[in-house]
Amino acid sequence: MHTQTSHDWRIPTAFWWIVAACILAYSWQHLAAQTPPAQSAQTSAASADLSSLLSKVDETSQSAALDIARLRIEKWKADSADKQQAQANADSVQRNLTAALPGMTGAVRNAPQDLAATFKLYRNLNALYDVMKTLTEASAAFGPKQDFQILAPYADAIDGYRRNLADYMEMLAVSKDAELARLRSQNRTAQSAAATKKVIIDDNSPAPKKVTKKKSAKPASPTKNQQ
Repeated sequence: MHTQTSHDWRIPTAFWWIVAACILAYSWQHLAAQTPPAQSAQTSAASADLSSLLSKVDETSQSAALDIARLRIEKWKADSADKQQAQANADSVQRNLTAALPGMTGAVRNAPQDLAATFKLYRNLNALYDVMKTLTEASAAFGPKQDFQILAPYADAIDGYRRNLADYMEMLAVSKDAELARLRSQNRTAQSAAATKKVIIDDNSPAPKKVTKKKSAKPASPTKNQQ
């Protein structure tokens, strides 16, 4: 018969909390190694596509910056105000292509899983496309045909890049959500393990002896005096 001795709780409760903390730390550090193969392959393919996309963005930005610098906006058939606006847009696009954009693509290339860096690049491509589209439309309205033919492909390319980047961001967000769900599940498992208290049964411990209380003897009745 198994009986619980007075030493059942042999391991302090604090020990189990230390074990739980170690399990949580291990879960965070080794989560990548526990990623399902299918998801890992999908992430690798998406990263390869992103690398190709970033290379195209860099090549397009360098080529576009050179072609925009060659525009003769002052010769466009437009009034002074429209020419000034078109020139301001061209200068803005050039600054973005040569100064801002390379740093952003470099940041995403160095940390492809960084959602904040990716979103910063996406937002910049949106703003760049808006100005580039306006400049292209102005070239169609006021400039020579060749200027429009030069600018239009760049505007279309930037539009495509931002759409592709949006698709990558969606995939990355889904991956982050799955990662968070795994962490929460592991955390609940660790907490459950820490909350389980271990009771040790000593099989070699002798069974407690049954103590029988002795009944106290009744006092003898006094003898009656015989008459």
